[in-house]
Amino acid sequence: MRIQRYIAKDMRSALAQVRDAMGPEAVILSSGTVGDQVEVVAAIDVEVAREHAAPRGAPQVTQPENIEFTPVRRASSQLSEALVPKAAQVAARAAAPLAAPAAPPVQHSELANEVKDMRRMLEAQLATLAWNDMSRRSPLQAAMHKELAQLGITQDLATSLARKIPADLSFSAARRFALATIARTVQVTGDRWLETGGRIAFAGPAGAGKTTLLAKLAARWVLRHGPRRVALVSADAVRIGAHEQMHMLGRLLGVTAHTVYDVAELPELLDALSGQQLVLIDTAGASPRDPDLARRLRLLNQADKRIETSLVIPASIQSGAIEEAMKLFAVAQPRSCVITKVDEAVSLGGVLSTLVRHKLPVAYISDGQRVPEDLHPARSHTLVSRAVEIASRSGATADDEVMQRRLSGGNHGRR
Repeated sequence: MRIQRYIAKDMRSALAQVRDAMGPEAVILSSGTVGDQVEVVAAIDVEVAREHAAPRGAPQVTQPENIEFTPVRRASSQLSEALVPKAAQVAARAAAPLAAPAAPPVQHSELANEVKDMRRMLEAQLATLAWNDMSRRSPLQAAMHKELAQLGITQDLATSLARKIPADLSFSAARRFALATIARTVQVTGDRWLETGGRIAFAGPAGAGKTTLLAKLAARWVLRHGPRRVALVSADAVRIGAHEQMHMLGRLLGVTAHTVYDVAELPELLDALSGQQLVLIDTAGASPRDPDLARRLRLLNQADKRIETSLVIPASIQSGAIEEAMKLFAVAQPRSCVITKVDEAVSLGGVLSTLVRHKLPVAYISDGQRVPEDLHPARSHTLVSRAVEIASRSGATADDEVMQRRLSGGNHGRR
């Protein structure tokens, strides 16, 4: 087993040195402070160490028998006393075959499992140290991390926002600064579809509310411009009754409704509908596990350059599922998105984090089943305000244990 001692200005920097020098399989044997600096002693299995050689200029390797674990002042809280004897046992097992050849060697897989178990336990301890260190050194940043966690903002975005907050602000001013920064970052399209028209194809997961959204937009157009110069198209050949539902909607609104059984038929139909100012296209909902999803999305993207694909994102699903949908439907190259089922959401932090990360403009927000009342042009500050309102109504909290998991990466990208 290879053991090294690292000294850095803070715990985060020390851990970064350990990962750079030893790789992700390294375990932390002890940590403490030396003056104003943080000291970390790390270890790694010798076979793993050969695959991840230390960079030039790294601290000199010290053999296990030459290391003296002198008592040091702990940062914020001490590591569990039971972990150091465990580390010594693992080091002794690694060295046993060399000292006593007659003893049976320890299986590499068994040693690797023990190292991984130690790594998980120690990372939990180090997350506690990191959070306590942040709370002590930067109480304002720590408070803002908690506030953003309660909104459901992912850890990477929360960290970026917290770093931008001026240190001389009060908590209320810092909170306003963070929320205003999110609002400035979220892009919106305005009400341009209902003002100027277009050829819009709605894509998204099954159950996202695409057909209801299309009905709301069509009804809004009829109320504003009349039933002329608008057409509905059903390209959903998967859901039973989808075509009939679209034709029934057309009859209720007094507008024309059309059917295609394959996305490849859209260019010819759009040529026939060239006199229509607004064409709304409903596509088949898909499961992220659908093996045919990528092919259908590529066909939609290549069908006609006049078509603007808009991704329909239900706010009621977990932020991890939102991120997964964003990546899967990227094949269709969406130019905008619509947030649906806001009334069913328990948090909007995942939606906001995804919008900021992917820079996809929001066109409309849907927050109910009423047609056409529950549809609103997207406004970034309104979306942020709804996120705060929903978090307050649901009683979202973030205690120290939650924050420690977020800092260690255990809750990254999740609500």
